[in-house]
Amino acid sequence: MGKKLNRWIIYILFLGAILLVVSIFSLCTGSVAIPLKKVISSIFEGRGSAEYSIIFDIRMSRIVLGFAIGGSLSLAGVILQGMFRNPLVEPYTLGISGGAALGVCLNIILGFNGILGIFSMPISGFTGAVLVIILIYFLSIKKGILKIHGLLLTGVMISFISSSLIMLLMALTHSENIHGIVFWLMGSLEEPNWSLIKLAVLVSVSGLILSYLFCFDLNAMSLGEEEALHLGINIEKTKRLLFILASLLTGLSVSLTGIIGFVGLVVPHFVRMFVGADHRILLMGSYLCGATFLIFCDTLARTIISPMELPVGVITGILGGTFFVYALTKKQVVLGEK
Repeated sequence: MGKKLNRWIIYILFLGAILLVVSIFSLCTGSVAIPLKKVISSIFEGRGSAEYSIIFDIRMSRIVLGFAIGGSLSLAGVILQGMFRNPLVEPYTLGISGGAALGVCLNIILGFNGILGIFSMPISGFTGAVLVIILIYFLSIKKGILKIHGLLLTGVMISFISSSLIMLLMALTHSENIHGIVFWLMGSLEEPNWSLIKLAVLVSVSGLILSYLFCFDLNAMSLGEEEALHLGINIEKTKRLLFILASLLTGLSVSLTGIIGFVGLVVPHFVRMFVGADHRILLMGSYLCGATFLIFCDTLARTIISPMELPVGVITGILGGTFFVYALTKKQVVLGEK
């Protein structure tokens, strides 16, 4: 156990160091390149310089939000894959993103911005996500038992229904609304409101801490529900709590940044290949790796065709799909199975 713990500590320190390096790289990189020495001097000089405004008013907010959202989506992916014992499950499979997207589309078309202001998009997205979570939960629970396969199939169907309704709304609305809907659907970390960013960090870190209360339960459930029951796990209670935790992490992420695909699917696979299927290291490893991946993708989105900006969901889709194909070709441990 001592050697395993030492190895896990090395993994965490290594992933934390990569996260720090990528964050610093992101601070220095953009349409206006700022040397690291200038970044450090701007911190001590305080407000007043153009570099300080670029670093702290634009780039820092995206890095912090990328840390929270990337970590949340990866964490939700690990939880759901362990819960369903299915490596193809991701946070958006359950239709949560579809509900959030439908809520945002209705908000844009009906013009709630004037009533709720800058909070209208997150509130409408989170409301849509929560309504879908409640609907899926009650459709999948029978006689107090949460049917895992029914949960998955219901989520997929609701996702298709939501996508169809979004296309219907886009066909009926004015052309000026379509641009806002499409850009939001492709995902972006452009969120200037620090109150929302702090909320995202708080929920994300809290979710990581809470997930560790279930790390042994997830390890047991990876062996099968029957085996977990023999090991003394309260299966139904654990499934409900894990579903709620993963859903809230996903719902908040989608409501703040739009649909950023592949993070919750690819990152757990990639981390599992290197650190193993034990959730005691997999949860933290996936969280740090997901945060690093999203910050890096956002940096690429800002710089590839600078000064124009690509939606970060485009970059995560291209890189995530490439990594996923690579992961499938490797004979590695997947969810504890060889």
